[in-house]
Amino acid sequence: MREQRKRLEGIVTSDKMEKTIVVEVSTTKRHQRYGKVIRKIKKFKAHDESNECRTGDRVQIIESRPISRTKRWSVVSILERAK
Repeated sequence: MREQRKRLEGIVTSDKMEKTIVVEVSTTKRHQRYGKVIRKIKKFKAHDESNECRTGDRVQIIESRPISRTKRWSVVSILERAK
């Protein structure tokens, strides 16, 4: 069976918690009536088991079972390190 879970890419904005990072995911969408391009930013808390992600890294996260009250995503891979 094909993988059904959602995958998102974003930038780590905070790594101050233990085994948790905050990932900012930006999406663009065109307004239905006026056609203006709107950028929407949403923040997700993701589980980082090995504590290797740092602020500014580009990461890929995947939907997972609830790990805590606000954590429902896990880090799959680090796509690009912060400079």
